[in-house]
Amino acid sequence: MRSAVVVPVKSFRLAKARLAPVLDDDARAALARAMADRVVSAAGSIPVLVACDDEEVAAWARSRGAEVAWTPDTDLNGSVTEAVEILTNRGVTRVTVAHSDLPRARDLSLVVGTRGIVAVPDRRDDGTNVLTVPSHIGFPFSYGPGSFARHRELANKMGVEFIVVRPPELTWDVDDPEDLEGLDLCD
Repeated sequence: MRSAVVVPVKSFRLAKARLAPVLDDDARAALARAMADRVVSAAGSIPVLVACDDEEVAAWARSRGAEVAWTPDTDLNGSVTEAVEILTNRGVTRVTVAHSDLPRARDLSLVVGTRGIVAVPDRRDDGTNVLTVPSHIGFPFSYGPGSFARHRELANKMGVEFIVVRPPELTWDVDDPEDLEGLDLCD
């Protein structure tokens, strides 16, 4: 089994717009970069492919030892799909998609798994923070509000086992100002 991690990252300057009421542009960009750093570090020895369309993000990814999948003119689902296709063509058999806004991420190897689809929902059971899929099945990613239920439904329709795990450090994502409460990137 060969595994890899895909981390989709949008421009640090454009990230986390919903935090504008409590963080200025520079603070949001710094937070987005710090969280992305945390997620890439959590991959440990698993190779990382950062899916992006921003030169600053691409340079950052390379400086962190990650490869870059340049995915312009697409949305999150298209970007992830393109990155998974790249890895599949390289012989990777399991791909873990980890979003870059997981400030408590420590160890993504916990969710690689050996069978089926492994999913980590957000703490509200709405979004999908981490999703590991067998690369060859052509899983149709469906991120956005309600993605956790959609991903489960898609797996069921495909006849693929859907395994839910909830490591606390991977269920915490940052979308809204209240998500910053009690957050310390040094923990």
